[in-house]
Amino acid sequence: MKLSIVIPVHNEKNTIEEIIKRIKAVDLDKEIIIVDDKSTDGTREILRDRFKNDSSIRLVFLGRNKGKSFAIRAGLTHVRGEVVIIQDADLEYDPKDYKKLIEPIRENRASVVYGSRFMNINKPLYMRRWIASKLSNKSCDMGHAYLSNFLGIQLLNFLVWALYGAKITDEATCYKAFKAEVLKRVKIRSRRFEFCPEITAKVCKMGYKIHEVPISYYPRTAEHGKKLNWKDGIVAIIVLLKYRFVD
Repeated sequence: MKLSIVIPVHNEKNTIEEIIKRIKAVDLDKEIIIVDDKSTDGTREILRDRFKNDSSIRLVFLGRNKGKSFAIRAGLTHVRGEVVIIQDADLEYDPKDYKKLIEPIRENRASVVYGSRFMNINKPLYMRRWIASKLSNKSCDMGHAYLSNFLGIQLLNFLVWALYGAKITDEATCYKAFKAEVLKRVKIRSRRFEFCPEITAKVCKMGYKIHEVPISYYPRTAEHGKKLNWKDGIVAIIVLLKYRFVD
């Protein structure tokens, strides 16, 4: 079973080589599809100079910056494997989790698998620590970047349950794995960061059960290049509501 890893990239010169190195270290039959969304920080030059002759990597360079979802869509047109995983170009997610993600698909127990950052945490304890850290003005053990998104993600999870009847713990995870045949049936329309809520809504409407497995996570903040913000959370809510009623 061949794995296709689609990596949308925009201005990740500090991490792009390391994430490629980590992906290559995973012992799986795989192909790497990197879509550069018109980077301007030197990422594009690194890809061209150091990886253009690498037979395991397919490079796609977009002529204009069109957004993460658009880059994913462009990458999906080059997929040759039976299973597809979306991988961010930063180092928040660990490619060592690939085997865990594809195992339910390989064993024909699932067609869609999400890597959850929240399956193995004690949520009440998590929230108490967060509140305590705010009151004491000290850093929480799990990191402020991780904590700042927690409540928003729980709201998205609730909406997925309320609108689509699917109980999941991490709708917004980057690590989403699919049978390629499933993705080929989905008409993806989004362009920016809406890929996650759109694909969640559409696979649920198609009748697929989302299987979750626990994964590791190493959060970064806006200071270190995190591009998502609260506005993207509002958009995600709108997208989940929208696709409940339209195709």
